Amino acid sequence: MTHPTDAEARTGPVSAPAGKGLRGGSVGLLAAVTLGLSSVAPAYSIAVTLGFVTLVVGNFAPAALLMGFLPILLTAFAFRELNREMPDCGTTFVWTTRAFGPLTGWLTGGWVVQSATLIAMTALSQVGATYLLQLLGLHSLAGSPAAVTITAVLLLAAATSIAYRGLHLAASVQYVLLGLQLAALLGFGAAAFARHGAATPSLDWLNPFAVADLGSLAEAVLLCLFIYWGWDALITANEETRDGDRVAGQAAVISTLVLLGTYLFTAFAAISFAGTGTGGIGLGNPDNAADILSTLAPPVLGTALAKVMQLAVCVSAVSALLTSLVGSSRSTLSMAAHGALPHAFARIHPRHRTPGFGTVFFGAAASCLLVLLTLVSANFLGDAILCIGLLIACYYGTTALACVWYFRGRLRDSLRDLILRGILPLLGGLLMLAAFARSAHDVYDPAYGATSFHGIGGVFLLGAGSIATGALALAIARTRFRRFFRDGRTTVAELTITED
Repeated sequence: MTHPTDAEARTGPVSAPAGKGLRGGSVGLLAAVTLGLSSVAPAYSIAVTLGFVTLVVGNFAPAALLMGFLPILLTAFAFRELNREMPDCGTTFVWTTRAFGPLTGWLTGGWVVQSATLIAMTALSQVGATYLLQLLGLHSLAGSPAAVTITAVLLLAAATSIAYRGLHLAASVQYVLLGLQLAALLGFGAAAFARHGAATPSLDWLNPFAVADLGSLAEAVLLCLFIYWGWDALITANEETRDGDRVAGQAAVISTLVLLGTYLFTAFAAISFAGTGTGGIGLGNPDNAADILSTLAPPVLGTALAKVMQLAVCVSAVSALLTSLVGSSRSTLSMAAHGALPHAFARIHPRHRTPGFGTVFFGAAASCLLVLLTLVSANFLGDAILCIGLLIACYYGTTALACVWYFRGRLRDSLRDLILRGILPLLGGLLMLAAFARSAHDVYDPAYGATSFHGIGGVFLLGAGSIATGALALAIARTRFRRFFRDGRTTVAELTITED
């Protein structure tokens, strides 16, 4: 028996609108997993995170990776259960609206998610551009902010063009890009283990209780949350996935498990080869922290194959950029379909069957934001990237708790429902919100990041400012989309909007 939630009784259910116009059944389980893995940018993420984690906890970096994975896995169960109940490409927006009402749904499930993705897209395009110029031997241009920005905008245009032409094409491109990343990481790990390294691998590295300073462990775990973020983009393709209510949820859990295995393998290999010393190629050397794979690849693989690793990191950033465009355009498509955004975002290209306006909008918005942040300060852009962690913890935690609240009337129906729809999502949500609180405390420090304003950290101001701006945008949206905020839904007849 289905029990209505309080939100449904108050606002009416946000039913999945029919006829959005997307091409159903265009991807299967493998393609969904590939999209999820690609959106995380595994090669780039581990390259720019492992060094900083090692600086904090040394040999116990694998333990931090494992602990950081726990709330992600618990949240993935929440995503899977909610997707089974409500397979809508709006995902978090729809689910939090159903559970907590349209105000929370619009702000946390819509604005916060899109803000985090947009900021990430600026970083990914910049990283991809820098690596591409270096690979081409254009080192002087790679050091020029203007050249990097122009190249990044061109990469954004290319990714937008692919995403515009359809999910099937995007998935086909991602097979190649993801395959290169995983092959490079596995090859690097195998070669590192084969060489005589600075440390002998030990299972103790996985033991979080062996870390003497719990504060350091918490800091390292927060750093690790970033490298798992993004897998949920695959669920935005649920309406284009065969058996999307089931397969998309499976793909979410599978992709997170593959990420964990890849990261642990790479971390063990890197630490065993280089050690955690503070000099030379050691992972404890602060000069190596920003990109540990670029430092270790030449001595592990040789100069020629090190270029392949460099290519893998470049490809990783571009691949995640492409998936971000796919996910964002479909999330805003759903928001528009439910009457929470302008109808333009619901326009579907008649031939490609993609959210054409939304795809181009996010490509252009990311380009404009990149240029703006670059003009303001290179350090400002770096702090903008760091603030993503706050936004991630905010909407992941809210979504996990939405699962518990939405299914609260059914938790006694079976042991499965109690565990998978109640206990595990509740733990995941609480851990995420605890991470949000701890992260907010840390980034408030003016010494955190590269900028500060009147004694407050720039990263905190950017993260909190994004949410505050969202609250202002919400106030404006309430005056324009009254029906959504009154009823929490629109009629199906209003949803089939296509381009001329």
